[in-house]
Amino acid sequence: MAEEARSLEDLKDVIAEGGNDAVEVDVTPAEPQIDEHGRSYATGKRKNAVARVWIKRGNGKITVNGQDQEKYFARPVLRMLLQQPLQTAERVDEFDIIATVKGGGLSGQAGAVRHGISKALTYFEPGLRPVLKAGGFLTRDSRVVERKKYGKAKARRSFQFSKR
Repeated sequence: MAEEARSLEDLKDVIAEGGNDAVEVDVTPAEPQIDEHGRSYATGKRKNAVARVWIKRGNGKITVNGQDQEKYFARPVLRMLLQQPLQTAERVDEFDIIATVKGGGLSGQAGAVRHGISKALTYFEPGLRPVLKAGGFLTRDSRVVERKKYGKAKARRSFQFSKR
C-alpha cells in the first residue's frame, strides 16, 4: 500500500476543495400519479396472485373483488396484512381501497393486495416512500412453489427406500 490511510478530516478537506469533481444532482420530489378520478393505481404480486389496486381519498373502506374485506378475507390475520402499510404510514381510515385479485390462495392474495396498497400509497403521496420502504412493504416477495422434479415424489421428497 503505497498510499497512506486518510482520516475523515482529510476527506472533508478534499470535498471542500472540490477535488472530487462532485457532480451536482438535481433532487426534485416525485410528482403524485393521480388520475382524473382522484385515484392512484398499482399492481401487487405475491406467489401466483396478482392484485390490481386503486386508492382514493375516503373513509377507509376496503373492497376486494366486489366484496367487503371482512367477507373476502375471513381470517383476521389476512385483514391485518392489508392494514399494515396504512398503519405504518399513519393513514388509517383516510383512503378507500378497491382491489381485484386473481390467482393463488387467500394468503398469497392478501400479500399481493398489501404490496399493491403500498405501491399505490407511494404513487398517491411520494413522501411516504421512505417509511414504506423501511417497513419492507415495497419489496415484492418473489418466493414461489418449487416445481416437481422427475424421479421424485414431490419437489425434493424421494420415494421410500426399500433395502430388500
